Amino acid sequence: MEEKKYDLEERTLLFAIAVRNLVKILPRTISNIEDMKQIVRSSASVGANYIEANEALSKRDFVHRIKICKKEAKETIFWLRLLRPQNESSFFGQIDDLLQEAKELLLILGSIYQKASQSLEFRD
Repeated sequence: MEEKKYDLEERTLLFAIAVRNLVKILPRTISNIEDMKQIVRSSASVGANYIEANEALSKRDFVHRIKICKKEAKETIFWLRLLRPQNESSFFGQIDDLLQEAKELLLILGSIYQKASQSLEFRD
């Protein structure tokens, strides 16, 4: 992923697409197939839940959705880390790029979550 987008909805969409592009070219081993099913779901869930957060009905709902985004980003990192050692080194560059993007998304979402949840604490 070359250019970083500031539009987080678009950035999470591009991330999910990049994960799908990787999955298309990985060998179809039993473990890869199972892991790829999981990573496709979790990577898309980051963006889907971010869209839901932006449409939240309340501040609490927003915080809850962002927390789910964080959880899904962490899960995607796990699956990417699991894919790396079971595949050839020729895939490491793509996997590492996706790992970096997932970690950056996690940091961004963590910051959003922290700020939003702190503002909730002051309102309670």
